[in-house]
Amino acid sequence: MSTKKPLRIGLIGTGFMGRTHSNGYNRVPNFFPELEYTPVLKAVCSRNAEKVQAFADQWGYESIETDWKALIARDDIDAVDICTPNDSHAEISIAAAKAGKMVLCEKPLSRNLEEGQAMVDAIEAAGVPSTVWYNYRRLPAVTLAKQIVDSGKLGKIYHYRANFLQDWTISADLPQGGAGLWRMDSEAAGSGVTGDLLAHCIDTAMWLNGAIKDVSAVTETFVKERMHQLTGKVQPVGIDDACIFHCHFANGSLGLFESTRYARGHKALYTFEINGADASIRWDLHDLNRLEYFDHRDESIVRGWRSIIVTDGDQPYMDKWWVGGLGIGYEHSFIHQVADFLKSLETGESCSPTFKEALQTQKVCEAVIASANSKSWKDTDVDGDFV
Repeated sequence: MSTKKPLRIGLIGTGFMGRTHSNGYNRVPNFFPELEYTPVLKAVCSRNAEKVQAFADQWGYESIETDWKALIARDDIDAVDICTPNDSHAEISIAAAKAGKMVLCEKPLSRNLEEGQAMVDAIEAAGVPSTVWYNYRRLPAVTLAKQIVDSGKLGKIYHYRANFLQDWTISADLPQGGAGLWRMDSEAAGSGVTGDLLAHCIDTAMWLNGAIKDVSAVTETFVKERMHQLTGKVQPVGIDDACIFHCHFANGSLGLFESTRYARGHKALYTFEINGADASIRWDLHDLNRLEYFDHRDESIVRGWRSIIVTDGDQPYMDKWWVGGLGIGYEHSFIHQVADFLKSLETGESCSPTFKEALQTQKVCEAVIASANSKSWKDTDVDGDFV
């Protein structure tokens, strides 16, 4: 007889992120058997009954709902997982918190700072656990980068640079809005690449290198008008197709960030590099099990970039998986976040990033857009205690 404590999950949204989260819930008992809590997939919600039933059958949910308010009202749901477009994050999160549910929310936290602050206030008033799915933190090579930075091996840090490049919106015939293309609609998304892609870069950067103090940004919308799928009308495009910004970190280092959906040949090129006085590290999502490391203290005749293959059991998370030399993939970052959330329920510690921590990334995103619009430097007002 199982002595596990059930965490009854109610998932809202059945798109790409709904699949990744569901896979995480399903796999975590197999690879993290020591955890006291185990996910129970109680209910999944989406507006189309036929489609949500098919999703429930595929992923193992016990029941369905077509109204998220009905899901939140259920007594057999402990945690609400929000995998919906950005324009519903605030309303659902606030309602779930008021109902006493734990809340897990896809990134970005919200469309804007006002919504994000209201979400944080609701979570704190209810006293319920929260986390935001900035999953790249939990790839073993990225977690190892965190350990290296925290160890001081890099010395004083001078530079942080990152990019996230895609090419899927180049065609001017691509419509905006509606299912599958809500990221192209500013009303649904809030922003374009800033909230969708750079938010990942910003979260990772502040986790690794501390608070971003101020920013100077440039954005561009290359296609100014697109047909909207829901109205059939040609409407102005309100999102940013590309963004470049530089910044100061609180530790005195400089940052350089770039994101675009107009980089032909790139589907998901996400990289970061950190340069310190003594050593440097760099990472590439396309080679996610490898962390590159350069140490100036090595003998000159052997000094150079080395490849650390992050697959051994003494490296982050890897004792849960296979044997040295056998890599894992993108989906494992979500399994790790589920495991970390369940572990946090055992220890009483928070599962970072909480809503309050994710609000700091929202502050930077907001400052980036404000800087681009005003063509001036903007302070972020990031609270360094929460990064």
